Parts: sequence; structure tokens; C-alpha cells
Amino acid sequence: MRLTNITHARLPEGRLSSCTVPAAAAGRPLPVSFDQGMHVGAGPRPGSWMAVAVELTAPATAAQLGGAWAGVVERHHTLRTVFSTDDDGRVRLHEIADAVRPVWTRHEVGAAGTRTALQAVVDGACSPLARPSHRLCLIEPADGPPVVVLAADHAHVDAWSLPLLARDLLDGLDDLRAGRPIGAGRAPAASFAEHTRELAARPAAPQHVARRWARILADGGGALPVFPLPLGDLGAPAPEAVTTRDVLDADGLARLEARADEVRVRLLDLVVSVLTRATAELADRPLRAVLPVHSRTEPRWRDAVGWFITNSVLDSPDPDPQACRAAVRETLELGSHALEPILRPHGGMPVPPGMFMLSYLDYRRLPATLAPELRAQHISASAPTTGVQVWFVVGDGGLHLRARCPDTAPARASVEAWLDAVGAGLRTEASTARPARPAREPEGAG
Repeated sequence: MRLTNITHARLPEGRLSSCTVPAAAAGRPLPVSFDQGMHVGAGPRPGSWMAVAVELTAPATAAQLGGAWAGVVERHHTLRTVFSTDDDGRVRLHEIADAVRPVWTRHEVGAAGTRTALQAVVDGACSPLARPSHRLCLIEPADGPPVVVLAADHAHVDAWSLPLLARDLLDGLDDLRAGRPIGAGRAPAASFAEHTRELAARPAAPQHVARRWARILADGGGALPVFPLPLGDLGAPAPEAVTTRDVLDADGLARLEARADEVRVRLLDLVVSVLTRATAELADRPLRAVLPVHSRTEPRWRDAVGWFITNSVLDSPDPDPQACRAAVRETLELGSHALEPILRPHGGMPVPPGMFMLSYLDYRRLPATLAPELRAQHISASAPTTGVQVWFVVGDGGLHLRARCPDTAPARASVEAWLDAVGAGLRTEASTARPARPAREPEGAG
């Protein structure tokens, strides 16, 4: 699956319509996760969603698509919940009490084209406090296969969730065509609200974890790490600049994995080694960045949709692969405990202008595999930013990345220089591997 942005996504021109499963009366209250509280607490806004797009390889009617989407909503409990805020601004989450039949809407596509119309629809429909905050969109070109876009506010989904949504929609279509009940062949999916409840009930983090978090924040002047090169004026969020790059093809990725085996580390550890070296060479500073890690630590969460991601911090001063292996292990430990009680004394998750975030995902390790003919895309929203985020994505076709930063001349120059150094470093590591090795199980931070 390709990672892209709504401004770069590969979408045809054509008729645009969308399907929603309207939210009925709110039912029982549910726990709000730390990340959900911060995200929804920032209020209604465009650009808070993520989506997956697939090309349909078999005909499907609007009734079939609507029924299959209703089945997806029924299967994944988080899609049957809605957020609100009380008079004090506190975020609340409630279950939807009653199921409602899907409703279709046709949207005008103006001179700016389908992409712009789609962005407007999803920005409005998938805002944090929308009821519901998810939508199925259908693009029907004059010729060529229709494209389905499944979008939801980030409070309900993460990158891992996206192929699950697409798989379950396509399975639901197959069930309808075959006259079977939707989802008859799948076990019930676990509830993200239950995961939130269980995480909150865990014992307090060990003292050394709390002390390490305090040290990390102190090193950042009371905030999370920032990008180590100039970004220009960050007094207010700027329009984002987005770039995507193919770094290694399938053969190059195999050689990089072979190189990781040779130095006795995981692929992610070797990638971090390259990033650490590039940062030291360009900025003369250690690599320090926010690194999201997933919390699907039990088998029952692997097939569930939700925001099973928590932020941790990677602190990597030494490019030696073994040192980077230790740094990644520390990152995973720092993100394996409930963060709210750890960060409460520091004012929550203190996000500074210029915050630097690295994300890494190996799609080969996820439980849902989308066939190449679906031409699946993970589409991120577009919104003003003051920070830098770089995604590294591993799949059967190789390794590619997507980066976003403020659209200022200093930021573009700094980020492009850093990406150039990282790409060259990864290709150099791959070129030094001894040829041919057996395939192994893929891995990743999540």
C-alpha cells in the first residue's frame, strides 16, 4: 500500500458520492484514551482524518456498497461511537445506541476537480466532533474502475486500521454477492474502548520510566524533540509542503534486510542507524524525535480498528547499529505504559513548534493484505503545520517515505537535505550486504 497525501493521491476524475451510517441517540459513556482526549480536545477542524483508497475490481451497486459499509461500522465498535465536549471543555465519548441504515449523497465536482471536492467532503464529514466522524466516498470515472475511499477522523483509526477497513468492506461485498450474512466468516472484532479501559487499569509505570521521560522533556526545554535543522519562522502554522520518495525497490530492501542480519539487528534498528548518522553529519546533534509505537500487544487487538498508537521518544546519539538497537528498545519501553499519569506533571504532551516525528510501518506484518490490483493508497489529510513528520513505509515493493514540513524556504531546504542524506545512507547500507539470504518474518515498531 502506498502512503500519500490528499494533494498527491492518485485519483480519477469522475462523479463523487458518499455514504454515511448516521449516528442515532447516544448511549452509554465510554472511556476516552489519552491521545483521543488531546486530539478531540483541540476542537473541530479540517485535516484531522486519514483514509484508505482502493480500486474496485468487480462491479458493485450503491446498495451493496452501503450495506457492506454498514457491516464494517457494525463490526468495529469505535465506528459506533461519537465524541462531544461538556461545558468545561472535557472530552466525552458515547456509544451509539441504535443502528441506522446507510444514506447516500451526491456531491458537485467543480472546476477544481474530484480531488478538491473529495477533500472538502472528508474535511467536513470526518472532523473530531462530527456524528459520525467517518465516511465512505465513491469516485466513478467515465471509464476505468470506480475508486472507494474510506475515511475516518484519527481519533477512531490508525495506519494499521486502514487495510482492515478495506479488507472488511471487500469481504462484505463478497458476502452480499454470495447471499451470505455480512461478516459471517469472521470472528467479532475487539473493542478499542476496552483497550483504553485496560490500559488505564494497568499498574503505574516504573520510576525509571517516569524519570527518563522527565529527562527527555528537560532536554527539550520542557517539550518534545524538534527537527535539528532550520525551519524558518514558526510563529504560526504554515501550509504544508509534502514530498514522497521511493528509496529502495524490492531487491534493495532485501539487501538492506540482509545487511541488518549481518550486523545482528532488526531492519528498524539499521534504519535508525542511518538516520542517526545523517543527523550527526548535517546538524552535529543526536537524533531525537517522537516515534509512535503501537499498543496491539495482545492477539485480540491485531484485527481491531482504533487508535492503538501512543507517542514515545527516540533518543539515538550513537550510529552504531547495536547502540541504535538499544535506543529502539528504550523507545518501545517508554511507550508501553499509560502516558497520562507520566506526563500530567509536565502539562500533558507538550508539542513545540518544529516538533520532529518519525513513523515506521511494515505493511507486510499486518493481518490484512491488500492485493496489488486494488492499487491501495493510505491517504493523509492536508493541514497547516509547524512540525516535521517523516513516514518510512516498508512493503513487498520496497521502502518508500513521505515527508511533510512547513512550506517555508528554510524548512524545504533543511528537510530535503536530510532526506537526501538518509536515502543515500540506506542505499549505501544495502549495497554492502552479502548476496542472497533466506526470507524472514517482517518486523517493525508499529
